[in-house]
Amino acid sequence: MTVRSRPLSPHLQIYRWTITMAMSILHRATGIANYAGTALLVLWLAAAAWGQEPLNAVNELYGSWFGQLVLFGFTWSLIHHMLGGIRHFIWDFTIGMEPGQREMLAWANLVGSIVLTLLVWTVFVWMA
Repeated sequence: MTVRSRPLSPHLQIYRWTITMAMSILHRATGIANYAGTALLVLWLAAAAWGQEPLNAVNELYGSWFGQLVLFGFTWSLIHHMLGGIRHFIWDFTIGMEPGQREMLAWANLVGSIVLTLLVWTVFVWMA
């Protein structure tokens, strides 16, 4: 009886990275990051429920340069994940499935998330 060698699956190193692959991975990563960001929101709401002193402490933390950086990243994560969901919703109708269209939607997702995050934070800073 001869043992047949099984075919090996292609390794990631031989694949050519595409923007749609990167956006798929990033969509999953932002979904995970949104859980952590939601915990920050819960912490802020809990501090507000506990009283003024805990709320001041959380506001001070979130108002620091590191807190602002984390909140900026959370904002981008929310917007990027939302736009990725819209992209997938569009695909559910088999719209934008051609190779050039898929890449265009993926780039629009990335660029749109950056632009919208900057717009939200510009309005936030302007209003504050």
